[in-house]
Amino acid sequence: MIKPNKNQLIYQDLEQGIFFHFGIRTFNEAHVDWDGKNMDIHSFNPVDLDCEQWIRTVKEAGFRYAIMTTKHHDGFCLWPSAYTDNCVKNCQWRDGKGDVVKEFVDACKKYDIKAGLYYSPADFSIFDCNMSEQEYNQYIINQLSELMSHYGAIDLIWFDGCGSERCTYHWGDITKKVRSLQPNILIFSMGDPDFRWIGNESGVATKPCWNVVDRVHFSIQTEDMDDLGGKGSLWLPAECDCRIRKDNWFYSDEDEDTIKSLDELMGIYYYSVGRGTNLLMNIGPDRRGLVPEKDSKRLLEFGAEIKRRFSSPMASKKEFLVDGNKYVYKNEEGILMNHVIIKENLMNGEHVRKFVIKGTPYPYASEEILLYEGYNIGHKAICHFPSLSLKELTIEIIESSGEAVLDDICIYYCQSVE
Repeated sequence: MIKPNKNQLIYQDLEQGIFFHFGIRTFNEAHVDWDGKNMDIHSFNPVDLDCEQWIRTVKEAGFRYAIMTTKHHDGFCLWPSAYTDNCVKNCQWRDGKGDVVKEFVDACKKYDIKAGLYYSPADFSIFDCNMSEQEYNQYIINQLSELMSHYGAIDLIWFDGCGSERCTYHWGDITKKVRSLQPNILIFSMGDPDFRWIGNESGVATKPCWNVVDRVHFSIQTEDMDDLGGKGSLWLPAECDCRIRKDNWFYSDEDEDTIKSLDELMGIYYYSVGRGTNLLMNIGPDRRGLVPEKDSKRLLEFGAEIKRRFSSPMASKKEFLVDGNKYVYKNEEGILMNHVIIKENLMNGEHVRKFVIKGTPYPYASEEILLYEGYNIGHKAICHFPSLSLKELTIEIIESSGEAVLDDICIYYCQSVE
């Protein structure tokens, strides 16, 4: 049985993170990925940059980790890299003495938010510089060594596979260096991954969504998958990334009206966290260097709604009777419910392959009715069904690959967004 390591379990417990796309793209409205257009390095000038404002918003919304783009596909670096002139040291911003990465990581540590750094291995600013394969890989190692050495503990490194179809990476050397400098780091998606991309940018997981896989998606530009370098099946929990605005990862003046509704964000939450994955929600800080007010307001509403629905269960596992593979809750007076949240103990692997939830309606029904049928439980399964008053609720594990143990069960009655 394939099992997670301790850091992977910690990652899955984080559940929700915020993605910050910020860089020279923020100041160049017309630019799109891979268009090859030059962007004036002096256009980067976030005069009111306040990473603490970003991270306070993350904290208040109830999210537990944050990831920032240190270098996107355009190659512009948000730290003063010694290996390129295409970075903040050559900007007018703070007279070339600024370091966004430092301010971001420091803010995460201040507010007890796990700090993650995004790095695009594919870099169109140097694709045509006649670098050899070895030189290009050494460039990546050199830059990652700076990021892994200068800012204290880094919790996650997020490698973006987009554009990498034309590249050959020496992942053994790259990840060996990263892990030597940050032994507890979690690596996303590429090289020697600890967690994986779900395969879309809509924030949704398939059903079922297993934690053990033998192949991973690596780029939005291709449907091809990576076979994990012949390593076979691995424990790789999935992360669902998406934007709070409709189309743009980076800030735009033109799309404030596309901020997702609270109702849509809750749907994404059910399709991601509710299917056992992590949710990574993107916000683009604006040209001041601040999280825009309307994005911040919606994110806080989202966090408050999750808390409103799920912070106070009506009953939990300790009130269930265990009968073999059945967990039974009884309340002779009847209780109105419409959600059951189940968590499987994953320390010894993922065992549940199929389960059902049945209920006996209040007051006079004697036969159970089927409320919900599922496959994986994994880290968390949010099981939603039409509201009904029940005097008995049964969760039955129909199929399992071994002895399945449920960590927790919680019953809720949640009214919809008002």
